[in-house]
Amino acid sequence: MALKLRNFQFDLEERALVMGILNRTEDSFFDHGAYFELDAFLRRAEEIVLEGADILDVGGVKAGPGPEISEAEELDRVLPAVELLRDRFDIPISVDTWNARVIDAAMNAGASLGNDISGFGSPGYLENVSKHGGAVVATHIRLVPRLADPNPIYQDLKGEVKQFLAERLERVVQAGIHRDSILVDAGFDLGKTTSQSMELLLSTNELRALGYPILISASNKGFIGEVLEKVVTQRRMGSLSAVSIGAVKGAKVFRVHDVAGTRQVLDVITAIMAGYPPRWVLES
Repeated sequence: MALKLRNFQFDLEERALVMGILNRTEDSFFDHGAYFELDAFLRRAEEIVLEGADILDVGGVKAGPGPEISEAEELDRVLPAVELLRDRFDIPISVDTWNARVIDAAMNAGASLGNDISGFGSPGYLENVSKHGGAVVATHIRLVPRLADPNPIYQDLKGEVKQFLAERLERVVQAGIHRDSILVDAGFDLGKTTSQSMELLLSTNELRALGYPILISASNKGFIGEVLEKVVTQRRMGSLSAVSIGAVKGAKVFRVHDVAGTRQVLDVITAIMAGYPPRWVLES
């Protein structure tokens, strides 16, 4: 199983990938704008690269409800960040945007991956990615980004999510994006209750039937907080637990705040599943 992110190629059978989150938002649910200024943003990027990030994911607009952010403002937040990362690091850059013009400009500046939580709701998004030879994440969402969805109802949760993603994946392929440049995300918390997000996490292996690598984006999310009854800054261990489940169920890319912890979890799980248990396990 290979993943192609423009000029970068990864063997996902050999190693799961860690996507480090870099927010350039003033109202991020996790860091509340701590890395909005470019100096702080770059310092954080340097930290997570040293911790083992394989991909850097830049976001200029948060997914949840909040003050309106214009396209021009999103571009002002994202493009300088992409250019700084491109010039400093030799690893692929993802941009967390659902805006077709933003992803076009970002890929022109050197980004490799469009991480679109809207399910490609912006006309021209896929075509803009395709013309750059870029990659995309196909994500399930029940409504649209930035709109609260507190009581989502599904008749068949897993079936509806899989059907939605299958339709989006067909559009991706028709747009000319390479099959090795596509990731799939079930969209935890995006129009899902805690129990629904947990059910989808446990059925990660079933999404593999779609034929594309699975991306897990669970880091510090609301469903983990609700289970633990912890505020966002106290969800690290719960987030790593979600990484563990996703990895065992076959996910290959993990979008996280805690890069170092995630890298360790994935390396241990990879070693165990590859048949490298301690001697006492072999002898028991």
